[in-house]
Amino acid sequence: MAEPKVLVIVLAGGEGKRMLPLTQDRAKPAVPFGGSYRIIDFALSNFANSQYLKIVVLTQYKSHSLDRHISQTWRFSSLLGNYVTPVPAQMRRGPHWFAGSADAIYQNLNLIGDETPDVVCVFGADHIYRMDVSQMVDQHLASGAGVTVAAIPVGYEEAKSFGVIEADDAGKIIAFHEKSPNPPTMAGDPARCLASMGNYVFNTKTLVDIVTPAGQDDAHTDLGGHIIPALTAAGVAHVYDFSTNVVPGQDAREKGYWRDVGTIDAYWDAHIDLTATDPMLNLYDTHWPVWTYQPQLPPAKFVHNADDRRGMAIESLVSGGCIVSGSTVRESVLFSNVLVRSYSVIEQAVVLPDVQINRHCRLKKVVIDRRCTIPEGLVIGEDADIVELGQIVAGLRPGRAGPDDITIADLTGTGVQDTAIATLGIAAASELAQFFDPFRADIRSIF
Repeated sequence: MAEPKVLVIVLAGGEGKRMLPLTQDRAKPAVPFGGSYRIIDFALSNFANSQYLKIVVLTQYKSHSLDRHISQTWRFSSLLGNYVTPVPAQMRRGPHWFAGSADAIYQNLNLIGDETPDVVCVFGADHIYRMDVSQMVDQHLASGAGVTVAAIPVGYEEAKSFGVIEADDAGKIIAFHEKSPNPPTMAGDPARCLASMGNYVFNTKTLVDIVTPAGQDDAHTDLGGHIIPALTAAGVAHVYDFSTNVVPGQDAREKGYWRDVGTIDAYWDAHIDLTATDPMLNLYDTHWPVWTYQPQLPPAKFVHNADDRRGMAIESLVSGGCIVSGSTVRESVLFSNVLVRSYSVIEQAVVLPDVQINRHCRLKKVVIDRRCTIPEGLVIGEDADIVELGQIVAGLRPGRAGPDDITIADLTGTGVQDTAIATLGIAAASELAQFFDPFRADIRSIF
């Protein structure tokens, strides 16, 4: 049997509001992850390793850094017609943005028409996992389904944020509940639900027909909210159990590993998981690598060896270009070009690229955005009252005017509980004193 002709559509146009302020100036799939990567690299690496090499990435909001990353990194040989190309919202169907994930596909049906594939893989760009997609495509073709939905068991409370699947013993979906407040649990497992991963394999005709409106009142704009329920009702939707997927070099602990890093807490948790001696997600597996752009940087450097001034990192990931000068880093992830000056202690921190942490800082359970300068003596996360994070300071990023740009956003009740976020592009500690003192009472929950 000939190999099917497969086109990949990666949906990367979401706003990522739950990850603010990390998504204030970038699309969620472009947010750095794991010390060296961007979130989108995991989805694209899965397709590259699966040998599906015709990929379009649909973008929309704040897409510049994402477009640049794809253009710099994801270059396949054009000799055989392979490509990864970002496709911005082109308004081909009228002067409006994408109304949803299904509308994004409808507005780009020309991409499908140009390739004439047998199968279209429609995957999200904002989850962390490793997957051999060819196994899902094989099951899809063998079942004769119109669409196959990848799914994974999740806890009951977590399932309220996902589409939840009910399927029969043959894998046919009999009901699909999109973000239900009372999702049905799995048979024999009242604590978990079978959640959609937002990854779909479609027969081309099925996809084109279902996203094309039949009339003005027939607007299927969202895959999870409209398309999958409609195809379930038509009896052509099947489920793929992601926990059965086998990736070369993967051990039993990693099978079924999948993380939605759509909130700051989830983003921080996923990073701290990587610092374990034997993490569930193995970034060092050369059989199924995660590909990305690697800048030309010198090796990480650790200097000074006095008892009170020793540069070291323990149970941490430290990327190229970093210098840890007479400070201690524990259970943390340092992205490239991070400078930690002497007498500081950094614990359970996620520090994005090009950050400078000055002397005598003590930072615990923090996410520090790119190009921030942390002033000398700053302490975050040690006081019990601080860990109960109710506010977040944002602003003062490079290129902004100064004190008037500071904003204090109340996050009480949003689910952000124990991770402080620094988005402070401050040149010197003296500047901090000048304009933070008037706000001291308002920001004491962080500082």
